[in-house]
Amino acid sequence: MKLAIVAVGRFGAKDPERLLFETYAARLKPPLEMIEVEERRLTGAARQKREGELLLGAVPAGAAIVAMDGRGEVLSSEALAARLDRFRDQGVGRLAFLIGGADGHDEPVRSRAAFCYSFGAATWPHLMVRAMLAEQLYRAGTILDGHPYHRA
Repeated sequence: MKLAIVAVGRFGAKDPERLLFETYAARLKPPLEMIEVEERRLTGAARQKREGELLLGAVPAGAAIVAMDGRGEVLSSEALAARLDRFRDQGVGRLAFLIGGADGHDEPVRSRAAFCYSFGAATWPHLMVRAMLAEQLYRAGTILDGHPYHRA
């Protein structure tokens, strides 16, 4: 199954989170794809709406959507692996994880998602979420493969 992250904002060339993301993204086979979108002109609800449109418009064709959202399900690494395994068993060939802007996702994004996934109640920097998600996707793959990386 091909995995992608579609995120609002852009990595800087020297962002340390970028190196961490790239480390885990490259370990996945096929590699995790990063798609970045940005809206700088608008503010408030108009910006959130436009970011949602940009995110949904950038989702690879035929991909199921997972919205990264603080109101979503908090999953253990094993539960995420099981969820990915179910997607694969259902014939899902592509999965896109959407990371919104500072104001989060608007309702059209949440309603299009197969599920909403959260890293918990804490607020995380968006660039860090990309790296954390890449690591969790790699970890989920190792769990499914029986690899010793995950030692829980």
